[in-house]
Amino acid sequence: MRNPLGNGRAVTFAFGGDVHFEEGLKARLAADPKTALDPLPKLLKGADVAMVNLETAVTTDGSCPQTQAKQFTFATVPSAFAALRAAGVTVTTMANNHGLDCGRAGLEQSLAADRRAGLPLIGVGADRAAAFRPFTTEVNGQKIAIVAASQVLDDNLKGEWMATATEPGMATARDLGGLVKAVRDARATADTVVVFLHWGTELEQCPNVSQPPLARLLSAAGADLVVGSHAHVPLGAGFDGRTLVAYGLGNLAFYAKGAPRTSSGTLVVTVTGRRVDRYVWRPAVIEDGAPIPLSGPARTAAIHDWRALRDCTGLAAKPSGVYLTTQK
Repeated sequence: MRNPLGNGRAVTFAFGGDVHFEEGLKARLAADPKTALDPLPKLLKGADVAMVNLETAVTTDGSCPQTQAKQFTFATVPSAFAALRAAGVTVTTMANNHGLDCGRAGLEQSLAADRRAGLPLIGVGADRAAAFRPFTTEVNGQKIAIVAASQVLDDNLKGEWMATATEPGMATARDLGGLVKAVRDARATADTVVVFLHWGTELEQCPNVSQPPLARLLSAAGADLVVGSHAHVPLGAGFDGRTLVAYGLGNLAFYAKGAPRTSSGTLVVTVTGRRVDRYVWRPAVIEDGAPIPLSGPARTAAIHDWRALRDCTGLAAKPSGVYLTTQK
């Protein structure tokens, strides 16, 4: 059995929530992709692996080649990937309820643009196997695997959006067997396994009835961290056993208006193999779509408010057990 601490060296992650390039962010992207997401780099500083949720289609010219039967659709241009890289993002997911806003034709353009940009993109792919394929990397000699999927999917779009054995699409929790298998397979070879989900209920700051059972199932399959977004407001974080669960990261770079939609930040987690050593919230407030890091009394108050969100999660502030030595 693998040593639960891997080689004993720590790795730091930074996780952010929803990102798109609408309204003011659209103009900033057109002006200069390298600074379009400033000051996001400050919120990701020091991370070995930084991940966000890209909640938009990315097409050749920023328009949709294929319309979808839904109220809100987002599309942006390929320079969005350059903007994410310039901000310090290591990997992103498009497994969400806007990643296929331009249909499968738009997804194929997104995948092509991403290949040219060279930014790892997970949760979507040319087929089911590719959509569930984790991002893998080695940091400080530790093997990292991140699986992404969406629990949020409109019923009328299920047939068009879910990846199949032969059709492009996204990984979803509706394909629960595929999601659990992806986590178990990752666990077999990785020192640290992360699952990034699109889940929850919009504007609700407590988890819905489906989130805790899914978190526990993924923990049992081998996930060390389960994090996610979708609600557009922050939710609480804490431990279910040894697994760190963050139910909602809120908006990160988004056209949010008014608190708590504008309450933002990144979750910074340091792990040694399967052991979570430390997790902290770096708070920010969204202004004209961009996350502005907080400081002084405002930062202190925001951290206090974020910690209080744990009260309705059933999660603990500390793990119920710790990994100390090699398991026998």
